[in-house]
Amino acid sequence: MTLVIAFVGKNGAVMAGDMREITFEGEKSDREKLEKELYSGEIVTDEELAKKAEEFRVKITVTDCKSKVSERNGILVGEVSSVEGGVVKKRRLYASAGNYAIAELRDSELTLSSQGKGSNFIAFGNEFTKQVANKCFKDNWTKKSNLQDAVKILMLCMETAAKKTASVSKQFVIVQTASNVDVLKIVEKDRKG
Repeated sequence: MTLVIAFVGKNGAVMAGDMREITFEGEKSDREKLEKELYSGEIVTDEELAKKAEEFRVKITVTDCKSKVSERNGILVGEVSSVEGGVVKKRRLYASAGNYAIAELRDSELTLSSQGKGSNFIAFGNEFTKQVANKCFKDNWTKKSNLQDAVKILMLCMETAAKKTASVSKQFVIVQTASNVDVLKIVEKDRKG
């Protein structure tokens, strides 16, 4: 679980996602201890992560090349995934100007979990990264802010999170759209496969 954040405004939407993917191999209890420390923000650097993994006897593979955000037909799509007990769980965020939807994917079955209209800031990630992103956004967003400010703030959120936890890569992808296409059209298309 890493970090995907988005701002949905009436004139457009912007979304950013880090590129880190971490796989854990080892005893379940050891993996859980390592993940708990990583996702609570206790492990800040990649060096600390490698050292803790060794300490907990967990083999980790860290790659920073997974793109989690994209643009499809004017709609921004972001996705985070986690594996629990061999089951891949994904959360997907769809956004365009003035509207968004959140869907859950389990074993390729897509279920709409929420949708909204108007301006909103949304963060997907573990509790720690969501707190970092929400605080960063709240501290920098003003009533006078516009979509270009949102782009800068999302970039700042990603940079801040990467400095505070090894669960987020320093590289990130940012996409934006001015389209106000109804996101439910693409959700329905994805549901049908």
